[in-house]
Amino acid sequence: VQLQASGGGLVQTGGSLRLSCAASGSIRSINTMGWYRQAPGKQRESVATITSGGSTNYADSVKGRFTVSRDNAKNTVQLQMNTLESWDTAVYYCKAERVVMRNMALYREVWGQGTLVTVSS
Repeated sequence: VQLQASGGGLVQTGGSLRLSCAASGSIRSINTMGWYRQAPGKQRESVATITSGGSTNYADSVKGRFTVSRDNAKNTVQLQMNTLESWDTAVYYCKAERVVMRNMALYREVWGQGTLVTVSS
């Protein structure tokens, strides 16, 4: 199983970006999908997660600005980021947790490659 993230780029303060991440492979189900970010010199942190049932969890710093969504049938997760601020600048990673393959193999977590989001003032 692989995760492919896309949608990063350069945006001005107050602008918007939409990140997408697609999981590929013979996937039966994915429990939780989400987005994490790592700013220069800082630890990776959780941004937003969503379960297969649609339950979401957001970091306090992004509540009201970011929206996470997913398409279970397509094994994709999106992150709509609005009102971006300079401190949102980071490499954003998608992650899938408890990925069950059609051959019943289980992956506890799978990370995608990062996509850089740069917010300029």
